[in-house]
Amino acid sequence: MDALHEVISRYWGYSALRPLQREAMDAVLAGRDSVVVMPTGSGKSLCFQAPALVRPGLALVVSPLISLMKDQVDTLVGNGVGAGLYNSSLSSDEKSSVLAGLREGRYRLLYVSPERLCLASKLHRRGRGALHQSMGP
Repeated sequence: MDALHEVISRYWGYSALRPLQREAMDAVLAGRDSVVVMPTGSGKSLCFQAPALVRPGLALVVSPLISLMKDQVDTLVGNGVGAGLYNSSLSSDEKSSVLAGLREGRYRLLYVSPERLCLASKLHRRGRGALHQSMGP
């Protein structure tokens, strides 16, 4: 069994993939850009979540849908995956906790809202500190 199938079995309990999922995951693992268009409920999220656990480092997921972001992070954490989210719904203390988790390497996937990512990027480019300071509360 290859590393991808081991991760899928361990964290999601699946023994097989749906059509086109493997191709999408192989593109991620190979570092290729790709656009994946699949129907609702067909497992699109797994196409980036599973490879994120095979590859080293942090996967940054940009999503404008805060409720979907929360559902996905809750599911990942429930499955034993280090995942977090950073968006406008968090209190100052929660934002600080997420940033501490980033510094400590607790996350494999971090879901970020576009406005938080854009704000951090703008401030960072203007020389107002490191990215983690820019995303601060």
